[in-house]
Formats: sequence, structure tokens, C-alpha cells
Amino acid sequence: MRAVVMAGGEGTRLRPMTANQPKPLLPVVNRPIMEHVLRLLRRHGLDDTIVTVQFLATLIRNYFGDGEELGMNVRYVAEEVPLGTAGSVRNAEQYLRGEPFLVISGDALTDIDLSDMIRSHRERGAAVTIGLKRVENPLEFGIVIIDDEGRVQRFLEKPTWGQVFSDTVNTGIYIMEPEVLDYVPQGEVVDFSADVFPRMLADGHPLYGYVAEGYWEDVGTHESYLRAQADVLSGKVDVEIDGFEVSPGVWIAEGADVAPDAVLKGPLYVGDYAKVESGAELREFTVLGRNAVVRSEAFLHRAVVHDNSYIGASSNLRGCVIGKGTDVMAGARMEEGVIVGEECVVESEAYLANDVKVYPFKTIEAGAVVNSNVIWESRGQRSLFGPRGVSGLINVEITPELAVRLASAYATTLRKGATVTTSRDASRAARTLKRAVISALTAGAIDVQDLEATPLPVARFHTAQGGVDGGIALRTSVGDPQSVDILFLDDQGADLSPAAQRKLERVFTRQEYRRAFPGEIAELSFPSRGLETYTHELVRTVDLTGVADAGLKVVVDCAGGTGALILPSLLGRLGVDVLTVNNRLDEAFPTDTTAKEMRDLQHLGELVASARADLGVRFDPVAERLSVVDEKGELVPGDRALLVLLDLVAAERQQGAVALPVTTTRIAEQVCSGHGVSVRWTATATDQLTRAATSPDIIFAGDGRGGFVIPEFSRTSDAVAAFVRLLGLVARARLSLSQINARIPGAHLLRRSVPTPWAVKGSVMRAVVEAAGDRTLDTTDGVRVAEQDGSWVLVLPDPSEAVTHLWAEADDGATAQQLLAEWALVVENADA
Repeated sequence: MRAVVMAGGEGTRLRPMTANQPKPLLPVVNRPIMEHVLRLLRRHGLDDTIVTVQFLATLIRNYFGDGEELGMNVRYVAEEVPLGTAGSVRNAEQYLRGEPFLVISGDALTDIDLSDMIRSHRERGAAVTIGLKRVENPLEFGIVIIDDEGRVQRFLEKPTWGQVFSDTVNTGIYIMEPEVLDYVPQGEVVDFSADVFPRMLADGHPLYGYVAEGYWEDVGTHESYLRAQADVLSGKVDVEIDGFEVSPGVWIAEGADVAPDAVLKGPLYVGDYAKVESGAELREFTVLGRNAVVRSEAFLHRAVVHDNSYIGASSNLRGCVIGKGTDVMAGARMEEGVIVGEECVVESEAYLANDVKVYPFKTIEAGAVVNSNVIWESRGQRSLFGPRGVSGLINVEITPELAVRLASAYATTLRKGATVTTSRDASRAARTLKRAVISALTAGAIDVQDLEATPLPVARFHTAQGGVDGGIALRTSVGDPQSVDILFLDDQGADLSPAAQRKLERVFTRQEYRRAFPGEIAELSFPSRGLETYTHELVRTVDLTGVADAGLKVVVDCAGGTGALILPSLLGRLGVDVLTVNNRLDEAFPTDTTAKEMRDLQHLGELVASARADLGVRFDPVAERLSVVDEKGELVPGDRALLVLLDLVAAERQQGAVALPVTTTRIAEQVCSGHGVSVRWTATATDQLTRAATSPDIIFAGDGRGGFVIPEFSRTSDAVAAFVRLLGLVARARLSLSQINARIPGAHLLRRSVPTPWAVKGSVMRAVVEAAGDRTLDTTDGVRVAEQDGSWVLVLPDPSEAVTHLWAEADDGATAQQLLAEWALVVENADA
């Protein structure tokens, strides 16, 4: 059997280490990753190997040659452009016809038993056998679902936490029959797991998974690179180490010169002809490359130093990587996560703070303190984007400098000459940061239409108009006046999709910002009559029939936010008697806290009852969410308000569908089906609800937390449009809100959150799937388990916090509580 080693990737996440060398040549304990792979293949009798190359292919050819030094026959197939995993293998078709072959990545460190995997493939008569591994965090990998016999049931590429229902991931090691190549078009970009395997599965071919017990690490990040070094030195992976173990865990290669009084605390590795002077201290998981020099009194802990580098006296290196040929002068200090490229000079007493990245051939001047990194850096958090865009403490985590870099990254993802809107809430912090954003956008050749302080729905509406390519909105974080959210909008005014977020984050992390030439500096303009245009379209689009004749009396609370700006141009057109409160911009309280919101709602209820109004509404400070009070002055909670509007909309339309997140009570189905309207369940992420609302048959959408989408006007959450729509519905129904609410059955939906470390989230979801047994599963978002009596539980990992959320619903509260407790125990036991 022949093997195909895929070695064409650029390894962009490992820059600057891969700026001048391909990822397969990165050394792990002084041997390239790909050499470890080739030695594994040879150990299992696969000594006839084809290597697919593309990025810096000459370096790989020059290093391995024809494979004679390894006792192998190595041939190369080059791609002029990247063709994907399947396209790359198809490119080597001339060597692969007539017999099964093995495909393996040249940049993953592993000791998986390939012989046993080949045996399994042959015994099962598989067309494809996919090597699988259980991992702690499956987000960066492709999940493969197999049945009890090992047969593949489903593929899911790079899921979100809401889609994780197994921790078994695709290692990229495949054994396949030659007919698989018939599914791969010649010369096209094709991926095995995303394109080929799903088609083969649909055609009924036998695809099997082989769950490997050995070691496997996808060396795709700086963290995993350092972890791979430590795992080799700790003996967790069965690879050959070139040297002598002079004491437990201390490996010294041929020709190395280590002073007798140097301190060596293993496991560690000192490479060929390296020199460690008197008084130097090397601690756990340190690796020195060939010809490296460590001067006296230097301290290295978990530091990886590549070939021919120089580490000066009294320098201090912790958890960092030093590229080949780099000189670190006396007294320099480097903290966790620092990556210095090749041929750099770090002069004496320089300090590089956590996670600083220095590209090749750079000089860090003596005494320089590099903490924001003038070249490349990472923010050092799990994900740049959270559920509310990019969020953080004002002038601590979210600074004007960070706002400039974020806006520069966003500008880089757009074409030159594109137009972007900017907007803000009433806070001074948002106003200050918006100015930084505008300067970065115009410097990146992006024209800016500044909407200034405006309701978020108005900003979304204006962004969705023709000729605008996106937007940035700044607002104070909900419930935290010390924090701010930076929201990035697409050309439809909706939050960026996860794919667009990842694209922006990649640019931000690499700091590959585009700058305009002097003649390309873009323009800043201030559109006029934005509020009037929004109001005109809203009144024209939303059905207000019967409102003028109903004589409605309404109390509106603007919460001191930007919703107050829209009321002067709107209320006069509605034909209702309106009492407004807090209808001013309040810089002192730019966001809702729980106490403020409850106090305002209590006061709103009192005003509605005393004024004998038909209803009361409260906008949140950016007019995106709506709270409703009935004619008795009683608050209609968010989940009940959703059911009330569903009932009114469905009764009036009698057709179509509504979009709701999977966390919504199933009473919604009863409400809608009684009027001939169906429910379309979506994931809980805001962009998923927005995307569903773009379907032409969707007549309404809501999230149960005060967010309502009125599709005939806008595809995003809009409290102002929801208020206007509610007025028309109530006027035509000729029923009070309390009467409508009373005719809707009560729901018994409970929620609970269970702390779950990041490392075990994947295994928790696998435990949930296994515990479900034969019960019906829905994996729209997380895992929803349905009982035969109609009760259900939803288990959903939080995308940004170390918790797992559970929802349970039944016909009565006691059963729902019992169901919630039962599945919370499943989650807790999986975590244990």
C-alpha cells in the first residue's frame, strides 16, 4: 500500500514561524513534523510515499530529497494553486490507481497504529476508513458521527458549540480505495470531508470510522506547537528522539557542550553541537536547536529555540519560540506566547510582553518595551467575537487603539471605495470610540456615512439600503455601564455571520491591515433626513388599518436612549394618544441595569393603570428590544409577549411560517397551528434568526427576550417596528392584551446552567447523545431530546463562557423540574 503525505499548506495560523518555511518543516524536538510522519509510515511498512506540495515546495524537496536517507522512496506532486485535500490527492492520481492507499497530513504529530487501521479497513470492506480521535475542544475540527458498528452517519465541518454533539473528530488520516478518486473533479478545489465523503455517503458507499487510541495533535496553532514539544519530551507520543537520555527526561544530542554547573531540570532537549554555558538554567520542556548557544545565567522554561540561535547572558525566556538564526542579547526578557521569527535581533534589556509576535528580519531596540506589538499580536482570548459583537471594559479592554485596529481589519475585508455606516448610542464612550473607528475606516479607503447618535434599528435600516456595504455600531453593554459593544453589520444591516467574523478576526490577529494611498483617503459624510426616511418607510410598510378609528391610548418609555430621537417624527403619524416618558438622551445612564429596568417597568405599569391606557411599551436604550405592559399595568414577560404577538399575527395572516429559536416553548406551535401557521425552528444565535427571517414565507420572528422581527419592514430585531405592528394588531383585534394573553395556554419551561470547563464540553455533549438512547434527537442547536409524552430537554454549550445551558418543558412544572434535574446530572457526571 502506498501513502500520500499532504504537505502543501501555508500554516497561516503559525506565522511568523511559517513566514519563510512551510509548516511541515517546523521542528518538533529538532526534527521536522513531516519527518516524524515519514518515520511513522516507514515503521508500518509504508515506505513508498507520494508527497503533495505547493507552498515553498522547493524547501520540502531539498530537505527530504528522494527519501533515501530515511530508507524510503519519496516522490513529489506539485500543485500550481491550492486544490483542497481531495483535489491535492487527485493531482497524484497517476501513482494511486489499482490499489488502496493511505492519506495523511504532513503537519500533524501522531503515533496512531496505522497497521491496525489498515487491518480494520480490509476486514470491513470499506471504501473509505477515516481515522478519528476524541479531543477536548472539537471546534477547530470536523466532527464525524459513527454508529455502533463504526459506519459513518454524518459529517459536520468546524462546528459552533451549539452544533457540538460529539467529541470524535476527523484526524485527516484516511485509507481509501482508488475508486474514491472518481468523485474528485480534476483540477478543482475539492475537500474530502466537505465534498467527497458526503456524496459517497449519499450514494451508499461503505464509509467507516476508526477511533484511534494513539496520540494525535494537529499542530495548527502556537499553543499546539509548544504542546507537541512537551508531549514528545514527556513520552506521550511514540517518536524517535535523536540523542542520549543522560538522566530521566534530559536528552543531549551528539556534540552538545553543556557546562557541568549548568542547571538542567527535565524533560528537555539539547540539540546537536548546542552550547550551554556555566550558570545557565534550562527548565521543563525546553528545546534547543542545533548550534544554539545559551550564555551564562540565562533562564529558559518551556522555551523552544530553533537552530543557530543565540541566547544572551541573564536573559529570561518563558513559554516562547525563538526562530532560527535569531540573536537574543543580554538581559532580554520574553513572556508566555512570544513568537520571534527567524534572523531577528532582540537587543539587550528589551521586554516582549505576552503573545507578542515578531516577524523575520526585524530588530527590537535595546530597552524597548513591546506590549502592544508593532508587528503581529494576538488578543489572547478564546474568540474575538462574543454574543454582542466585540465587548469589553471601556479604556481597559476596549481602547481607542483597539477600535482603530478592529476598524482597520473590517476595512481590509471590504473592497476599496466601499461605503460603511457608523452609529452610536447616547454614551460619551461610544462617541469617543466612534471617532477612532471613522479615522481607521477612511484611512483604509472606506467611505463613511456617520449617522451619529441614532437608534440601532435605524442604523440597521440605513445600512440595508442600496449602496452601503456594511456598518459599525457602538453601544454600552447591556447591564454594564462600564463596558461597550462594537457591532459589525453586513450589507443587510444584520450582525456579521460567523464566517465573516472569522475572516475579520484572521485579519485582526495577523494585523494585515490595508492602508489607502494619499489619493485614496475616503470621505466622511453625514446623511440627512435618516430618521424621517425610516419613519416614512415604516408607516408606509406596516399595516396601520384601524388604528386611527380605535382611539388607542398608549404610554411609551424611551429609557433615556436613542429611541427618543425617532418619536417626534413617528408619533404624529400613528393616530393614537401617546404619553411619553424618559424621552431624552441620558448620557449618565446609557444602558439598562436590572434594577433600572424593573424600576422603569413598575413606573410604566403605574402610568398605564392610572391613565387607563390600552397598553404600555418600553424600548431598551438602543430601541432594539421591546417590553410590554397590558391595560391593567401588569408586565407581560418576554416569553408571553412573544406568544401574544404570535397569536395576533397568526390569526390575522392565516398562512406562512414564523421563525423562533429552539429555546422557545412549544406552546408556540399550538398557538400557530390553530391559525394555520407553521413554526420554523432556528439556532439561538442572533444571525440565525435574522437569516431565517429572509425567507419569503416568514411572517414574523422573535427570540422571547423582547427581540421582534417584522419581515415586511426589516429582517433584523426592531423595537420601533414591533411597537407600530402591535398597535395595528391590537386595533384590529378589538381585544385587550390581557384577554389575548389569557386565551393562550400556560407554559412550563424551565432553564438551568451547569458550569462546564472548556476542556470537557465535547465529552459532555457526547454523553448527552449516548444518554438519549432511542429517544428523538434534534441537533438544530445543541442537542434537543424529545420524550414520547411531548416533554423535551435542550442541552446547549455556551459559545463564550464555561457553562452548559439546559431548557426543559413538560405539561406541568414538577415534571419539567424533574426532567431538568435528570439531564443536569448527565452533564455534571460527564464533567466529573
